[in-house]
Amino acid sequence: MAAKKKAKAKTPAPVKKKTAVVAAASAKTDIIQFGKAWEYSESIESAAIVKIAPKYNLFINGKFVAPKSGKYFASINPATEQKIADVAEAGEADVDLAVKAARQAYNKVWSKLPGKERAKYIYRIARLIQDHARELAVLESIDGGKPIRESRDVDVPLAAAHFFYYAGWADKLDYAFPGRTLKPLGVAGQVIPWNFPLLMAAWKLAPALACGNTVVLKPAETTPLTSLFLAQILQEAELPDGVVNIVTGAGATGASVVSHADVNKVAFTGSTLVGKKIQQALAGSGKKMTLELGGKAANIIFEDAAIDQAVEGIVNGIYFNQGHVCCAGSRLLVQESIHDVVVKKLFRRLQTLRVGNPLDKNTDIGAINSKMQLNKICELADSGVAEGAVMHQKAGKLPDKGFWFQPTFFTNVTSSSRIAREEIFGPVLSVMTFRTPDEAVEKANNTPYGLSAGIWTDKGSKAMKMANALRAGVVWINTFNKFDPTSPFGGYKESGYGREGGKQGLLDYCKIE
Repeated sequence: MAAKKKAKAKTPAPVKKKTAVVAAASAKTDIIQFGKAWEYSESIESAAIVKIAPKYNLFINGKFVAPKSGKYFASINPATEQKIADVAEAGEADVDLAVKAARQAYNKVWSKLPGKERAKYIYRIARLIQDHARELAVLESIDGGKPIRESRDVDVPLAAAHFFYYAGWADKLDYAFPGRTLKPLGVAGQVIPWNFPLLMAAWKLAPALACGNTVVLKPAETTPLTSLFLAQILQEAELPDGVVNIVTGAGATGASVVSHADVNKVAFTGSTLVGKKIQQALAGSGKKMTLELGGKAANIIFEDAAIDQAVEGIVNGIYFNQGHVCCAGSRLLVQESIHDVVVKKLFRRLQTLRVGNPLDKNTDIGAINSKMQLNKICELADSGVAEGAVMHQKAGKLPDKGFWFQPTFFTNVTSSSRIAREEIFGPVLSVMTFRTPDEAVEKANNTPYGLSAGIWTDKGSKAMKMANALRAGVVWINTFNKFDPTSPFGGYKESGYGREGGKQGLLDYCKIE
């Protein structure tokens, strides 16, 4: 396999052999060879600009406190496999303290503040995120493995934009939905994933605070550091104690937050399997709940599309953030007449992607977030080869240390293949064909998920008809992975329910009267 690991890690041999043959052969026949003429010099962002503490505690009631159990776990740099810091592991007693602090802050302070006063705090948080943008971007790339270009140009600016946007709504809730009155729910328990740690925190915190709720936030165990840096920003913004509490830990910590009797609203972003368990646990509890879960999005390319533009959209749709994107365009549906042209152009573009150090500004594909996730990607890629699909990968050597996987796509994929049905959550694309728009709709909707989709065509009427027929919460036309805080995001079916972003994102944090 293209993945490189320590000696004790198992790398599936069959895929490694086949991958090397396919990539090397295609590179020789289809790619113009420039040797070292187009190699990029390194442009490494300094890690020294952010001060990383050797140990991080829980953020409860406005202060950093040690966990009652005294337990800590290591946060690992996925690009080097080196420990970054020790992070507190919150137990039930710690979560209970955090919820009590949030309840007290809700009853005595936050729910009583006029909207314009809450807006000042939220706006201040947004400005401070901008002030600390470079530090946050570096920390996000070190802790999560994503390229610094993405952390710097996407994650951090969008996080600030969400706080700015909802700061504007805080004193306008009476006008959000004419004829209806919005009231806060109380304490919100929020569990966020590891693929966009800072951005997902912003997606959840900003609307909750704007509506007058207080929060207990649980970041993913593999990427807790930007959330803890955000806690320092909250202190700097002088947010009242207890309004936001951050408890770190693994699944047991998240379960404690979700199941706590004094939590009024649960917001979860993560896997469909965990989302189902949360739904079952909260059934009949009366708690409000939003779930943003997995996806297996179809990216549909018609023969009348601008092919080169569409290829760039394909690359952005699946290889952005190493494919660690719930709405990634992981199923490519290409009209049969242009299949060979698209595949050839896509393979050539694949060879230009630069895989390596996340802090290098030239890097396109960073490190896979964890060893566990790398093993999952490898296992599903193996299944694709075993089921008869043809693997195409970028040629080249990967770093010896860290968790890496070359950007990959498969042709000769059937709708019944595992790689066409299961969410891989990595830089792996499945390519299939269609002949008519109706067939494209049928194949696109043939999935238990319904989070997103993409359409590429120069016919506006065709695009709109397709968009209305697709069972997906978000449909992009002649673009992919474009986000804006004013636009709602969410899915259907096993991709969850509820919306985040836009004024629709306010509804799940309010009682509507």
